[in-house]
Amino acid sequence: MSWIGRAVPRREDEPILRGEARYLDDLHVDGVLHAAFVRSPFARARVTGVSAPAGLTVLTASEVPGTLLVEGRPDLELTDAPHPLLAGDEVRYAGQPVALVLASSRALAEDAAELVEVDYDPLDAVVDPRAASETLLRFEKRSGDVEGAFAAAAHVVRARHAIPRVAAAPMETRGVLAEPAGGGLRVWASAQDVHRTRAGLAHALALDPAAIRVTLPEVGGAFGSKGTPSPETASVAAAALRLGRPVKWAEDRFENFLAAYQGRGMEAEVELALDAGGRILAVRAHIVADLGAYLLGNTAAPPHTCAMLMCGCYAIPAAAVTVVGARTDKVPTGPCRGAGRPEAAAFLELTVDRAARELGLDPVELRRRNVIRAFPHETPLGFVYDSGDYERCMDLAVELVEPEHGDEGDRIVATGVALYVERAGGQFEEARVAVEADGHVVATAGSGPHGQGHATTFAQIVADALGIEPGAVGVRLGDSDAGLDGIGTFASRTTAMAGSALLLAARRLRERLDAGETGPLSEQARFSSDQVFGSGAYAAVVEIERATGELRVRRIAAVDDAGTIVNPLLAHGQVCGGTVHGLGAALTEEMVHNEDGQPTTASFLDYSLLTAAELPDIRAEFVQSPSPRNPLGAKGIGEGGAIGTPAAIGNAVAAALGGRHVDPPYTAEKLWAALR
Repeated sequence: MSWIGRAVPRREDEPILRGEARYLDDLHVDGVLHAAFVRSPFARARVTGVSAPAGLTVLTASEVPGTLLVEGRPDLELTDAPHPLLAGDEVRYAGQPVALVLASSRALAEDAAELVEVDYDPLDAVVDPRAASETLLRFEKRSGDVEGAFAAAAHVVRARHAIPRVAAAPMETRGVLAEPAGGGLRVWASAQDVHRTRAGLAHALALDPAAIRVTLPEVGGAFGSKGTPSPETASVAAAALRLGRPVKWAEDRFENFLAAYQGRGMEAEVELALDAGGRILAVRAHIVADLGAYLLGNTAAPPHTCAMLMCGCYAIPAAAVTVVGARTDKVPTGPCRGAGRPEAAAFLELTVDRAARELGLDPVELRRRNVIRAFPHETPLGFVYDSGDYERCMDLAVELVEPEHGDEGDRIVATGVALYVERAGGQFEEARVAVEADGHVVATAGSGPHGQGHATTFAQIVADALGIEPGAVGVRLGDSDAGLDGIGTFASRTTAMAGSALLLAARRLRERLDAGETGPLSEQARFSSDQVFGSGAYAAVVEIERATGELRVRRIAAVDDAGTIVNPLLAHGQVCGGTVHGLGAALTEEMVHNEDGQPTTASFLDYSLLTAAELPDIRAEFVQSPSPRNPLGAKGIGEGGAIGTPAAIGNAVAAALGGRHVDPPYTAEKLWAALR
C-alpha cells in the first residue's frame, strides 16, 4: 500500500493541543540572564552618547561590534550596507537596537532599559522610496528584441501598481537562548532552519560554524520572517560569549511590529506589447523596492524573484526588467510568504486584465491565447519551467468559482482571475534514515519545520519506501548536531529537496534490508537539483457596496499544481492558510509609516488581521504535473494561496470599478472614493 498521496493526519498536533510542545520562551537553563533592547525612537539620527546608572549591565556597539551576513548574487549589484548588530554612531529606523541590557528576569531587564539614556541628534527621515537618494540594490535583465516588439505592436498597455509593506505576524514572535559551551555556543532559536542561523551567527561573531550548535524548539510560525539571524539574535549570542553566561531574549509583540523585517513594499511600471490578435510580444517592467535602512541576509531575494517572474505563465518572447532597491529610513524588508512571487503575480496579472479591457477581450480568453503549453520552457528572463498545465488550472478555477458579474442595485458584483508560477526547491539537502539497535526506524533531516507538518510528510515518504506504516517511523529535525548539511526551510522547497533526500536514503536502506542485513543500519543521502516551478490559477467573486465602499469576497477558487502531492490533507491546509494570508494582504493589511518614519500600525489595534468569521467560501483543488527534477515529482505548495489570491481579488475589484485603479489593501474608504 502506497503512503504517498494519502491524507494522513498530522502527528504534530496532539502535543500542541495538550500543551506539551515547548517553544523558545518555555526553555530555561541555570544562571540565565534575560535581555531587553534599548531601541531608537527616531527613524534617523546621530547617536552622540549612551549612559546608564552604575550597576546596570549594558552593552553597546563598542562591546558588541559586527554586522550581519548578506547573501549576494553574481547578477545583483548590492551596496555595502550590512545591518550592524547594535547601532554605532547613527540609527536608520525607529526601533533599531542601540543597546542591550541584561538582568535576572525579563521584567527587570525591561525596567533597566528605561534607565539607559541615549543622546540623539535627529535628522530628516527618508520615507518615500521614489525620493531616496541612496540605493542598496540594482538589477537589470533583458532578452529578445524588446524594442522591436514594442515598435511593431498593435497595442501597448501601460499600468502602474503598488503593493504596501506588510508584517508577517507569526503567532510566536522571535527569540533566542544562547549558552557558552566548550569554547563555542549552544543556541536555541525560534528560526526557520539551523543552517542559515549557524552561518549567520558564525559570520557576525567571527566563529567557526563548527563551534556553534543550533537547535530549533517548536516554532510557532514564521511566514518568512525568521529566515536569517536578526541583529537581536546575534547580539544576544555575542553577549553570552562576552559574559560567559547563558542569555535569553523573547520578543514581545510591539517589538515584532517595530523591528522584525517586513515584507512586500514594491511598486512597478509595467508595459505589455501585443499584436492585433492579443498575443503578448514583450513585457517591460521597472520595479522600485523599498528595502529599508540596511541589507539583511535575504533582503535581496524578494525583488530579484519578483523581477525574474515577470513573464508569469505566458509564452512571452522578449522581456526587459529593472529593479532599484531604495534605501529608506525604515526597518529592512525581507521574505514574507511568497517573497516576490505575490508581487510579480499582481504586477503582471493586473496588467493582463487591463490589456483585456483595452482590447475588448475576455480576460480568460486573452490568457488562453498566451499561456505556455510545452515544457520544459525557458523564459527570456532565464528561468526554465519544468512542468505544468496552466490552461487546465485556469479552466478549473473558473469552473469552481462560478463567476458572477452585474449590478445588483445596492452593490456591484464581479469576478477576477489570476495565474501564477513560483520557483521552489533548488540547491541541496542531506538526510539520513536508520534502523536503530532496538529496531526502530528514525528519519533525520536538516530542514526544520515551523508549522507545516514536516514530521508527518517525512514519515510517509520513508514508510512508503520501506514498506512499513508511518507510525513506525520516528522523525528527528532541527538540530545542527545531526551532522547533515543543507540550506533550510523556505521558498516551498522542503518536500522537493529534503523529502527527496529522505527517499533516496530510505531506498538504499531498503536494498540492504532486502539483502538480509540485520542490526543497526544507516544510510545518508544528499539530493541536489535545479529549481522546480509550481503554478496555479485563482479566481475570486467579490461584491462592493455602493453606499459605503465595503468589499466582501463571496468565494475564492484555489487551483494549485504542486506536482506530486504527498499528503492532500496537509497540502489543503497550506492552500487554505496561504489563501487567508493573501486575503489579508488584499483587504486589510498594510504597514504605514508617517512622514517622520514612525510606524503608525505597530499593534493589532491598527494592523488588522482577518478572523475566521470574515473568511469566504474557499474551494480548493489540485492539478498534479509531476516535476521531472526530483524522484518524488514534488514542487512547492506553501505559498500558492498568498501569491494567487491578491491578484485575483485585485482583478475582481478592477472589474467592479470599471477598470478604475486602486492599490491594495482594498479598504472601504478607497473603494468609496473610486466609485465616485
